[in-house]
Amino acid sequence: MEDDLSDSVPCSSIAVDSALRMSSAGLLWGSCVGPFDAKRQGLSGSARTLLIAKTVGKLGFSCGLFGAIFSFSHCGIQRYRQRKDWVNTLSAGVLAGAAICAGTRNWKPVAFNIGLFCTFIEFVKDHKSV
Repeated sequence: MEDDLSDSVPCSSIAVDSALRMSSAGLLWGSCVGPFDAKRQGLSGSARTLLIAKTVGKLGFSCGLFGAIFSFSHCGIQRYRQRKDWVNTLSAGVLAGAAICAGTRNWKPVAFNIGLFCTFIEFVKDHKSV
C-alpha cells in the first residue's frame, strides 16, 4: 500500500516526478506511434527516421508538460483548499488541459473533457473493490 506523501513533499518535487514519469510514457508512446505514422505516409530512409524522432520528442515533451502542470496545480489546489476530494482533480485537469490546448480554437471543451477524464480516473483509483 502506498503512503500519501502529498502533505510532506513539496509540490515542485511532485511535479518533477510526474513530469519525468509522464515524459517517459510519452517517449514510449511516440516510439510506437511514430513508425505507424511514417508507414502511413509512405516515408522511408532518413525522412522516416526524422519523422519518428520528431514524433517521439513531441509526445515526450507534451506528456511531460501535462504531468507537471497537472501535478503542480493539483498539489497547490489541495493545499489551498485543505481538502482531498474530486474537485481538486477536476480543477487541475481543466487547468492542465487548458494550458496544453491554449493555441487551438476549441480549447474550452477539450480542457473540460480532460478534467472529467482525470476525475474519472481519480474515482476509479479510489474505488475499493470487495
